[in-house]
Amino acid sequence: MVYSSLLYIYGFLPIALLLYYITPKKFREITLLLLSMLFCGMISLYFLFFILAYTFVNFVCASLTKKLRSNEKLAAIPLTLGITFDLLALFLFRTAYFTWLHKLIRAPESFYPIGISFFALSAIGTLIDVYKGRVKADIQIIRFSLYILFFPKLLMGPLLRYDSFSRIIYKRRTSLSGLGVGMTIFVKGFAKKVIAADNLYMLFRAVQSEKVGEISAATAWLGIIAYVFCLYFNLSGIADMGMGTAYCLGIRMPQSFNYPLLSTRIKYFASRWQSQVVQWFRRYITKPLYNICHKKWTREIIFVCGWSLFMFWYTFNINGIICGIILGIFIIIEARLRESKKLDFTGIFYTFLVVILCAVFLSGNSLVYSVRYLFAMIGANGDLVDSQSFYLLKSYIVLILLAMYASTDLFRNLITRTGNSRLKVALTLVSPLMVIVLLIICTALISYSGSSEILIMKL
Repeated sequence: MVYSSLLYIYGFLPIALLLYYITPKKFREITLLLLSMLFCGMISLYFLFFILAYTFVNFVCASLTKKLRSNEKLAAIPLTLGITFDLLALFLFRTAYFTWLHKLIRAPESFYPIGISFFALSAIGTLIDVYKGRVKADIQIIRFSLYILFFPKLLMGPLLRYDSFSRIIYKRRTSLSGLGVGMTIFVKGFAKKVIAADNLYMLFRAVQSEKVGEISAATAWLGIIAYVFCLYFNLSGIADMGMGTAYCLGIRMPQSFNYPLLSTRIKYFASRWQSQVVQWFRRYITKPLYNICHKKWTREIIFVCGWSLFMFWYTFNINGIICGIILGIFIIIEARLRESKKLDFTGIFYTFLVVILCAVFLSGNSLVYSVRYLFAMIGANGDLVDSQSFYLLKSYIVLILLAMYASTDLFRNLITRTGNSRLKVALTLVSPLMVIVLLIICTALISYSGSSEILIMKL
């Protein structure tokens, strides 16, 4: 079960909200934990047992680390064991060893600990923070379990520190207006996923199904552009649905994607794409290494390695590492050229080209395939345009243009800056109707196609 399934939208979510609101406030945290366990169980009983065991191991390691903090050497033992356990689980489930592990635990083929990339980083970050004395909140079994299992952030984050999550849970406030805002955010994410991502995925798959040595340059460009927007709307749509669900529960979680596509600088794109994960790698990987390496060139190497590790976290293959290296190198080049203001007028153009270049490696099944796809994009196959290009362009041009507009904050800025109070009132009145219409359209599309559970990456 995912957020975009009809079972979640018309079954689990209404029941969860009802149970949460009728529960006395002092017991709502327990209710959230039980609902999160139910959500995990509806994904798979194997997943529920796995994540409960995973949570217990990390809770024990965090508790022991905190107790032994007065003796750094002793405290390092549970810290090391916990991090090793988390990394091993992440490695086994995100690599080819997953098939072997599947057979070992005799799990059904559909079993996958979805969200493991997020709750693994959450657990590792908490262990490090406890060891460093950064965690001020008490490590309680209910709060810590909710921190790992909390269903609105389980699938796509945001990646929060334990103290930040504790503050957010403590400050939760429920209201009718908050419920309305939450449903608006949820339906917006739902539309991103079903209307934009699912249809763009069909375009990407249509191009990918062709032999890479035979596609024309125009077709290759259409395919990779579709992939970029599909990936964005897929991931940000799921994140919005989770954030909207949390908002309905009175819990204000931060935004993961802040309109990164079509940014005017590569560094802006990098900082706006799943920003909490980027901050995690900066906090726990690159920043500690910066403190022991003071030369500029060594810091730049660490910077590039940090981005390669971030993109490897996405893919767990060589393509992800190369994608991260490309992104890191171009950010450094941009920073150096920006000093002379040589790139002011080409920001969006070159940023999008770098994103496209990264996407070629991110989307490829292998390094060889990605390189051949790059050659196809520059016309190395001998054809710049063919009949397939015209057909796909005619079929998807409207969707691509709408996706480009929807991936920017132009509409939000227009509403914010407008001085016409009548327009704002009209939009306030029309918004609920638009939300209902979008919900009906998305429901109809899922009912027709059968599901909307396409996940480009198993995070």
